[in-house]
Amino acid sequence: MGGVTARVLVVEDAEAIRSGVVAGLTEAGFGAAGRVDGRGLEDDLATFRPDLVVLDVMLPGRDGFALLDVVRRHSDAGVVMLTARDAVDDRLRGLHGGADDYVVKPFALAELVARVTAVLRRMGRTPSTVAVGDLVVDAAAGTVLRGGAPVELTATELRLLDYLAAQRGRVVSKGQILTRVWGYTDYDPNLVEVHVSALRRKLGEPRLVHTVRGLGYVLRTDGDEAPA
Repeated sequence: MGGVTARVLVVEDAEAIRSGVVAGLTEAGFGAAGRVDGRGLEDDLATFRPDLVVLDVMLPGRDGFALLDVVRRHSDAGVVMLTARDAVDDRLRGLHGGADDYVVKPFALAELVARVTAVLRRMGRTPSTVAVGDLVVDAAAGTVLRGGAPVELTATELRLLDYLAAQRGRVVSKGQILTRVWGYTDYDPNLVEVHVSALRRKLGEPRLVHTVRGLGYVLRTDGDEAPA
């Protein structure tokens, strides 16, 4: 990700979740830090100055709703809340309280990273342009360049490429692609395969969208260290 790196603060008391999310956000190109609870959040907002805060609802001491109010009073950072699967009231309360989005536990790390990226993009806090080798994707402008030449894609192909570009260097499964690009939960591998094949043909050589057998696809240059 070019330009100034967006900063994300993760407030989550479960160490395994917190460390995993921080690591995933760091790998995605963000400046990420974690905190076990809301103590000192006001200081973090002033010193770390996050562009977005990931808030767990169920926290020791001040819960996520109280901390959402703190963020809204002391910062213009975006907020993504983590809620339990059956806690519909919590999700509504968070959205009415000013949260930008929520992710339901248990969640796939790739989904959370994509949600964070989407919120930051809407806020104008992260560049919409992603470069992978000689490929430049600007989803906001709806343009794709390969070697400086424009590549004409359908709207679906652009969404697919944008998702792969956001996860560049990381393998994403067909199921993850279906969920993020089409919003489907039912597994339909043929749909993904057809669109990946069309995308590869339009992007040309050398190939950038690689198949990782048994796992999914990854967008990378031939020089990157990743399985083919």
